[in-house]
Amino acid sequence: MNTKKILLTLPQILNMNFGFFGLQYSFGLQQANMSPIYSYLGAEESKLPLLWLAGPMTGLIVQPIIGAMSDRTLSRWGRRTPYFFIGAVLCSLSLFAMPFSSTVWMAASILWILDAANNITQEPYRAFVSDKLDPKQHSIGFLTQSAFTGLGQTLSYLTPFLLINVFSIGIDEKTGKLPTTTLIAFIIGAIFSIGSIMWSLYTTKEIPLSEAEKAKIRQQPGGPFAVFAEIGSAIKEMPLTMRLMGPMMLFSWYAMFIYWQYIAKGLSKSLFDTVDPASPQFREAELLAGPLGAFYNAIAFVSAFAMAGLARKMGPKLLHAICLSLAGIGMLSIPFIKDQSLLYLPMIGIGLSWASMMGNPYIMLAGSIPPERTGVYMGIFNMFIVIPMLIETFTIPMYYESWLGNNPVNALQLAGVLMLLAAISVFFIKYKPAATDAPVVRGSGH
Repeated sequence: MNTKKILLTLPQILNMNFGFFGLQYSFGLQQANMSPIYSYLGAEESKLPLLWLAGPMTGLIVQPIIGAMSDRTLSRWGRRTPYFFIGAVLCSLSLFAMPFSSTVWMAASILWILDAANNITQEPYRAFVSDKLDPKQHSIGFLTQSAFTGLGQTLSYLTPFLLINVFSIGIDEKTGKLPTTTLIAFIIGAIFSIGSIMWSLYTTKEIPLSEAEKAKIRQQPGGPFAVFAEIGSAIKEMPLTMRLMGPMMLFSWYAMFIYWQYIAKGLSKSLFDTVDPASPQFREAELLAGPLGAFYNAIAFVSAFAMAGLARKMGPKLLHAICLSLAGIGMLSIPFIKDQSLLYLPMIGIGLSWASMMGNPYIMLAGSIPPERTGVYMGIFNMFIVIPMLIETFTIPMYYESWLGNNPVNALQLAGVLMLLAAISVFFIKYKPAATDAPVVRGSGH
């Protein structure tokens, strides 16, 4: 990459990352609605993790490949831009189709396409931020992505609640087998997904490659085998900092996947002692999970900007450990809270952790990987997220009934313990802030 980079203004960084708003609105819709959608369509509770398999599997397969391909792409639109656009179009179409699902396997199939589309967009997007910003601005760049993650997911969680309480759509009103509010929320998500990505593409251009950089890419072997060889080589030569982040990522993402899958059922069990999808209490717990999810994402949105300064002062390691610990304490406390209004307290810790998880690991990562392999390493790093999800998907059904007593409350407490283990694992990471050796030009242009 070019070594001379302009220090961008905050509005420019916001424009560059605005596409993450639509991308994360889509993820928020999945987190808040897929388990209830599967339940409405007749899925068994113990099989829910298997039905969430699309996300980790597509991430495991798609992101390293797309990351490696984007490192090698030469087009009139740039290296990363074509992947943003293609992914956004597929994502919007899938979001539009999801609420019209009539069977469990129809919903699961659309989810596979939706997650593949999100993955086509996400890692080239992270690589784009690393490409565009000087290392001095990595913290504000990645934590701005975290802020838009919080904002997008806040609104996605709140949408059904607002449709019912502001726009007077009946709580029991259905379109097909699913609530009408779910249908409208997914259509809104389709619009936000394509619209926000297009705005970022319109306002922010990639840094053009030099002729030497283009020549180096052209000299590399082509074809699919070369892409897989590059992924294998990058894994073999993985920097030590990145390797040592593995346990932290394993514990924290295993925990978050449990949380997303079982929060609605866990609330239904702890507050109303039922997990029957046909009961009014289950629907009430599902609707409660929406504002709670919106609140922790709002905390993530607000706190992400403060974290940018804190990450530079105290370091992303210590900050991340503190945030993970607060999430663990919050998850452990949820089943003991019977007053619905007090459930917002543990969401503060979960929100701080979510903001940190979407920003601080990438600050550590960007400072430890070679710039010319940013795409492939961003894709490989996503394996640190999806492999824990895959492990959770296949292992939870093995012990959900025997060890957890077929009780979603116990699942939430397991997630809390794993978050605390993730916090401890952070201290084993060897990380040094990246020195900014490159010349820097201040300016306001793209």
